[in-house]
Amino acid sequence: MLHDRVLVRTDGPEGDRRSTGGILIPATAELSKRCAWAKVVAIGQNVRSIEPGDRVLYDPEDRSEVEVRGELYVLLRERDVHAVAAERVGDATGSTGLYL
Repeated sequence: MLHDRVLVRTDGPEGDRRSTGGILIPATAELSKRCAWAKVVAIGQNVRSIEPGDRVLYDPEDRSEVEVRGELYVLLRERDVHAVAAERVGDATGSTGLYL
């Protein structure tokens, strides 16, 4: 990975979902703009606040997909990450474990 790039693996396949009320929402349904969570696999040398293993929140419209050894990953810039969920942040008293 170079510069400020972050390579992530999405949490799950984008397919049919269920609402909290149990209604099935098909994958083809148009939803409001929604951010997605992903797990960080690799980072570039200039990334400052993210480490491999963290979960990050990003806008799916600002992504570039790349296939590595048959697996699909998303390539982001560090500035495109909206939040970082990491256990190392949650060690502080009263902390939520999220960078915003």
